[in-house]
Amino acid sequence: MTGARPALEKSSLFLIAAGTVCWLGGINVRAMIGFALLQFGTLEFKSNIHPTIERTIFSLVAQSSIIVNIAYVVVLGAAIVYLRTSRLEFRKEGWLMISALLFFLFVPVEIYTMVLDVRMWLLDMSGSNDLVEFRKLFIHRLAALSGVPMIALLSYYTIIVLAVFRPLRRPGGDPGRS
Repeated sequence: MTGARPALEKSSLFLIAAGTVCWLGGINVRAMIGFALLQFGTLEFKSNIHPTIERTIFSLVAQSSIIVNIAYVVVLGAAIVYLRTSRLEFRKEGWLMISALLFFLFVPVEIYTMVLDVRMWLLDMSGSNDLVEFRKLFIHRLAALSGVPMIALLSYYTIIVLAVFRPLRRPGGDPGRS
């Protein structure tokens, strides 16, 4: 049974890395697609976009949201498994503690925005051409929780920096790293 724990730890770490690439990369792609509908720096729609093109963009946003949400769920599950199986201790590895706090602090925010994403996806899958409803969901998603999802995104990028540089380490931490 002792060999299963390191294998589970490594597998979950791999899933965290791969899922994070898909998740954060997908967020950026979705944002670039979605912001093509808006006037720069505002939450107002461009007036010169043909309705068919607007509907296609909403469909792309909805489809990419499902991929992003699946990747997030993979990262969330793998992070829980990693923290349970890892030999690292929060007391000795301050970077890990801060990373875990930043990540799990925003789980409720991510769940809320996932619900909005699923609603847009369901509207897209129903074949609706109601651009007003798509616009409402899209703007509600962007303005959700007064910008807390953007703060969460900045926290996720902070976690990457913490994981790379590993500050706040006490001597004697991480026996596998020299």
